[in-house]
Amino acid sequence: MYRDHNNSELNLSSVNKKVTLSGWVQKIRDKGFIIWVDLRDRYGITQLVFDSERTSSELMDQARQLGREFVIQVEGQVVERESKNDAISTGAIEVLVEKLTVLNASETPPFTIEDKTDGGEDLRMKYRYLDIRRNPVKNKLIFRSKVSMAVRNYLSQHDFVEVETPYLIKSTPEGARDFVVPSRMNAGQFYALPQSPQTFKQLLMVGGLDKYFQIVKCFRDEDLRADRQPEFTQIDCEMTFVEQEDILNTFEGLTRHLLKEINGVDVEEFPRMTYDEAMKTYGNDKPDIRFGMKFGELNEVAQHKDFRVFNEAELVVGIAIPGAASYSRKEIDKLIDWVKRPQVGAKGMVYVKYNEDGSLKSSVDKFYDESDLKAWAKKTGATPGDLICVLSGDSNATRAQLSALRMEMGNRLGLRKPDEFAPLWVIDFPLLEWDEDTQRYHAMHHPFTSPKVGQLPLLETDPGAVKANAYDLVLNGNEIGGGSIRIHDQKTQSKMFDYLGFTKEEAEAQFGFLMKAFTYGAPPHGGIAFGLDRLVAILGGQESIRDFIAFPKNNSGRDIMIDAPAPIDEEQLKELDLKLRS
Repeated sequence: MYRDHNNSELNLSSVNKKVTLSGWVQKIRDKGFIIWVDLRDRYGITQLVFDSERTSSELMDQARQLGREFVIQVEGQVVERESKNDAISTGAIEVLVEKLTVLNASETPPFTIEDKTDGGEDLRMKYRYLDIRRNPVKNKLIFRSKVSMAVRNYLSQHDFVEVETPYLIKSTPEGARDFVVPSRMNAGQFYALPQSPQTFKQLLMVGGLDKYFQIVKCFRDEDLRADRQPEFTQIDCEMTFVEQEDILNTFEGLTRHLLKEINGVDVEEFPRMTYDEAMKTYGNDKPDIRFGMKFGELNEVAQHKDFRVFNEAELVVGIAIPGAASYSRKEIDKLIDWVKRPQVGAKGMVYVKYNEDGSLKSSVDKFYDESDLKAWAKKTGATPGDLICVLSGDSNATRAQLSALRMEMGNRLGLRKPDEFAPLWVIDFPLLEWDEDTQRYHAMHHPFTSPKVGQLPLLETDPGAVKANAYDLVLNGNEIGGGSIRIHDQKTQSKMFDYLGFTKEEAEAQFGFLMKAFTYGAPPHGGIAFGLDRLVAILGGQESIRDFIAFPKNNSGRDIMIDAPAPIDEEQLKELDLKLRS
């Protein structure tokens, strides 16, 4: 046995005990006649002491040979510290070492194994196994485990059955690009890794399992951002004999349980907002409702003068930034430069200072008088001291631009507090969305989403107006879960494939197994999937998911630690009957 205690357990009650400890050397302080070594493991730090009055010269010499991150075992006696350290649980004691064994020496690590390290992100990702030794990363992985366990416990207590579904499935044309896997035994044919277990969980419902869940890896070969990974984890759930309300209530319960269990926060209200209202009020379908700055549409109060920029725009819309009327011209110019960045894409910005004395001063005073600006203030909910920022142009693009500005100002003004939680259901999504590239409608969620009752005929006359039984759960401006009531009869599903442009042959080839299953008494069913990585990050007070994943990939989808993806040799290519283009 390498240890009888971990490095957080010893305290004053342990004084005079003989103990055996193991771990990594965190720090060495050599004062000549006395040497202190901080011994670290997952649980904490214990200070070791080598004292020339009480320690043999051989053991003192041995201690001097230690380096950072050496793996060692020590035996010794617990003694009370003269100078105590209240910052650690073992700060009242130290261990007078009587025997030292080096279990493994270490090269000098490429960055310091400290809470605040000198290693950049790329370097830490290359040596991720060292990065995990650091408390901030280690604690995030432990936190993730705690959240996963709380999810499992809650769902199990509510009669959900955990079922594993296959990773080797067939490619489908909907959604993101698939990762494909060649089959050696079926030359020229390929599996795909699942983007989600969607069809399998529906088949489990046809199978009568009633309530299913799975914490499952999913794979999407798409362009990445800081908050995206090519492989990610879902809490995947499905239920039979349920309507939308049943699902919303069940998973409100799960979210409420997690916030209480993990964060100690009671959240009673889960407000609901339609997709249309979210887009109109906040410019996106996952609004952060912890702060205001609601959109005020200004077309009717801004398009009656000779200002061509507004008159020619499809939408004129503004927000009131609280307390920002005090901004200098230089600060406002920087804000204008920010919205003109390619990542945001605005051509410019009009502003109005609503001064504390009630006067209004704008960048377009040449065209608009004070009564006009007061109307703008009313529409945006501005009060004295606020800065009104106005964008204009194409409706969809302008809403997205103003939404980006709203979120940026929420961050700058400290309105997006990580310890404050504001959940929101966004409901009544469009069933379809128009794709400019293909010039046809695509399913907004997936082709198995049920339209709202009575709206199926609209697909022939006004497909863009059809609403879906689809819902997203938003937490602090991030979508953490989404789902829908599914189509459960063969006739409706077939009709949906027709509207989405599938030929009968394509629908049969891709989803014939599901269509057939629907002919054998498929029950009404629906479900939801939570993004575990993002959920854990938000519960942990952050928005980036990377540190909550043990071995994440970079923005190019590469694992720089193991250097993957990588070429395979010619022999493997031959086995798989593959030939690379030169």
